[in-house]
Amino acid sequence: MDIDEVRAYVEGLGGVLTLEPRPADGSPEISWGDLFFYYAPDGVLPRSQPFATVVTKDHPGEPSSALDRPGAFRVNVAAGSAEFRRWTGGGPRDAVEEDVDVRATDVVMAHPVYAGLGWLAVVDPGPRTREALLGLLRSAHDAAAARFRRRVDPGGR
Repeated sequence: MDIDEVRAYVEGLGGVLTLEPRPADGSPEISWGDLFFYYAPDGVLPRSQPFATVVTKDHPGEPSSALDRPGAFRVNVAAGSAEFRRWTGGGPRDAVEEDVDVRATDVVMAHPVYAGLGWLAVVDPGPRTREALLGLLRSAHDAAAARFRRRVDPGGR
């Protein structure tokens, strides 16, 4: 998979607002080229966190995923507790960063920083993780959509 395929899939789920920081838009240089996916069918950036991101470089202060290689990227997904447990064998709060090889490619793993919040990650997704990653992205999108609907109509009418 490449970044364009991930982007097309996520945006195809509907109601997605994609932020792509670039030079001259006021965003920090470290975020240029990254993607942030929000559920925002009204086109208004929500105050919530994105439900998924794509990062194209290692960020300062985080364990290195070796994203300095040409074409390397990591997809990060707000998977939630159940999916996190399914993929890692433990709950988000049980995650221990030392147990994860954050440089491993085409492997679903606990996020190197946000595992405690139920985030999973895949560096350079490929044939082993393609279907799993697409399912995780769909589930994260669905959860974000449900949160949006609860904010818009708290009574569920």
